[in-house]
Amino acid sequence: MSWGRKIAPVANALEERFDGLRLGIKTRFGLLDPFEILPYRGHGTPRELFLRGRVLEERGITHSGQRSSVLTNVGNMARRFASDEVPHARVRASFAGQNVEAVADEEGFFDVRFDLREPITETNDWHPVELELLSPASPGGGVVRSTGQVLVPRGARFGVISDLDDTVVRSNATNALKMAWITLLNDARTRLPFAGVSAFYQALRRGPSGGDENPTFYVSSSPWNIYDVIEDFLNVHNVPPGPIFLKDWSLTALGKHHAHKLGLIRTLLRTYPDLPFVLVGDSGQEDPEIYLQTVREHPGRILAIYVRDVTTAERDAEVHKLVEEADDLGVPLVLTEDTTVAAEHAASAGLIASDAVSAVRSSATG
Repeated sequence: MSWGRKIAPVANALEERFDGLRLGIKTRFGLLDPFEILPYRGHGTPRELFLRGRVLEERGITHSGQRSSVLTNVGNMARRFASDEVPHARVRASFAGQNVEAVADEEGFFDVRFDLREPITETNDWHPVELELLSPASPGGGVVRSTGQVLVPRGARFGVISDLDDTVVRSNATNALKMAWITLLNDARTRLPFAGVSAFYQALRRGPSGGDENPTFYVSSSPWNIYDVIEDFLNVHNVPPGPIFLKDWSLTALGKHHAHKLGLIRTLLRTYPDLPFVLVGDSGQEDPEIYLQTVREHPGRILAIYVRDVTTAERDAEVHKLVEEADDLGVPLVLTEDTTVAAEHAASAGLIASDAVSAVRSSATG
């Protein structure tokens, strides 16, 4: 992708000028739709909160129902990728009497960070952050508000960092055309999870005691445009909710899958220095290499790695070498097509309750 990196600055400059021209024309002729704030699930500690969001013109996306047609799904997906951002919007975030202001970038993304004057003492994991658009004014007037949710883990034994495509949800990520086809035609209800995933992730969340609240963080190179689909998918299929970290698809991000995911993992390990982690991914997009590098950089922090086998025998041979390297470093790297096998190992390693394996097996075969 060296050609992409070379033309990226020019392309991004052209895109920025086009977006500015589009916004100017729509403003002049009164064609702007009302603005909205889309918050993404955030994360934090009792002392710090982190929340990302985006300011856009309303997209008119209809929520998926039991009988959504292919045409409805295609139309919704087109609206997601044709969304018109509001560049440089000013947003105020409020939590526990503290206010923080943020300015969105050219793509409408903003990041909020709270350094809390008083630590959070509540025992619940999720905390609301109120958001309000300060400028520009939304067409037609009116106040634009939204509420984001931030996860603050309490008393967790470990955290889980998981990929999404071909790890949780069937995506065919190794085949760009098939993946695009699946993404375009399906919604949160019709996209399929891998067998046993929900039961396994719930078991990891509950831990060996069956009563823990171990947090799950989802790290993916899917675009932010489909965030709502992923969030709905997790809810519909009873996969534990957690912060979702996606990627802004632009020319400057081409060829940066490895750096994107590794950077997010490093940030999470730095944010929770006393929390060990379990890593879950697939063999298709460098997850084993990224996870093994994480083990090297953070000795003693990774309890186990589970990799779903979705690739050819040739790729499996490469991953098996990484399995041996991980073993030399004292971390089990389990490569398997079967969620039940991962659950059996997790139970033997004291990561989930032993009686949770039967629930995973039943879910995987039922």
